[in-house]
Amino acid sequence: MRVNPDLDFIKYMKGAGGDTLKNCYQCATCSVVCPLSTDEKPFPRKEMIWAQWGLKDKLVSDVDVLLCHQCGDCTAYCPRGAKPGDVLGAIRAYMYTHYGFPSGLAKMVSNPKMLPMTIGLPAVIVLVMWFISGGMHLPSSEDLAVQGYSQFFGHWDWHWLTKNVAFIDAIMLPAVGLALYSVFRGVTTMWKDLEKENDVSAKFRPSVKQFVVDFIVPSVKEIIDHKRFRECTVNADRVRGHKPLVLAFIGLLIVTIYSAISQDVVGLFVEGMHGPMSLLNPVKILANVSAIALIVGIGILWGNRAATEEQNGVKGSYYDWFLIYEIMAVGVTGLAAELCRLMGIPSLAYFMYYLHLVSILMLFLYMPYTKFAHLVYRTMAYTFERYRQSSFVK
Repeated sequence: MRVNPDLDFIKYMKGAGGDTLKNCYQCATCSVVCPLSTDEKPFPRKEMIWAQWGLKDKLVSDVDVLLCHQCGDCTAYCPRGAKPGDVLGAIRAYMYTHYGFPSGLAKMVSNPKMLPMTIGLPAVIVLVMWFISGGMHLPSSEDLAVQGYSQFFGHWDWHWLTKNVAFIDAIMLPAVGLALYSVFRGVTTMWKDLEKENDVSAKFRPSVKQFVVDFIVPSVKEIIDHKRFRECTVNADRVRGHKPLVLAFIGLLIVTIYSAISQDVVGLFVEGMHGPMSLLNPVKILANVSAIALIVGIGILWGNRAATEEQNGVKGSYYDWFLIYEIMAVGVTGLAAELCRLMGIPSLAYFMYYLHLVSILMLFLYMPYTKFAHLVYRTMAYTFERYRQSSFVK
């Protein structure tokens, strides 16, 4: 076997949290203690040797890298301090950059030196659109109480679409579209690589309905239930932070869909659907509870990661902390904007709402290149795991 190491790949992993991989001497302790590893497909031992050899192509098409939940068991018991969980985390970070589109944007988001540009790009986009809209003026406290942020980008008399919604759509929808295309392109390419690497050949292909019902839906259910997270021992507390975070995003998605339908569809025919919801509105309650759950969940993960780094005497990677800061920014600016509105402070309210829009745009735009991509790539890994064990595969 001829080994052609990718030195740039090894260098990347060292910077992304995998700088300890050279300490591994293949004792297999990590595979023995991992609650998710099996006798047929042990990991992360094989990933550690592949990483040492710089076998990038094998690692980016290795489903076990995505099935790892970085629970910390392998790192805790490693006699050499090789930190296999961190190495696999670094490999996942590389995978999202490797499969990301456009590659320039993916590389920008993964590079800590480009953080000013990573924040500045969405900030400038929202600011320029706000300026173009002609809405850069502060309302009175009375108008803020009645209108909320429904005229942040100004007002026009066109009945079929409010100016505020038009500008928010013009900002967010292209970002969402790019993210969805990038993810679709990434997972389809990854799926082909997984089939090739695992020598998976279908006897016959399932229909779209069969694929969704038999493989994707059970995978999503298992992820929401956090079954595999609960099998971890050392970092079992991550479930306390991770699960409310997932549920919070589901709740906020429901609120977003309801708001879009009620204001942009029903609101065209029923007066009074625009403007702030009552605090007693069930949807508003769901929104506030979800926002609090978002902050609490990411706060627990923040605390757990900080404690783990202090305990192990290691410095956290940029990849690990970027999404934590980003999600916290979304939750904090959202609640701050609502509190400032309720307190009747237009200048501070509009500033916090601007920051909230910027943080949401960052979340959407950079989703395929950050840990947020776990939601998609890990789901597809679960799906592939089920698919390759099914009767559809030879």
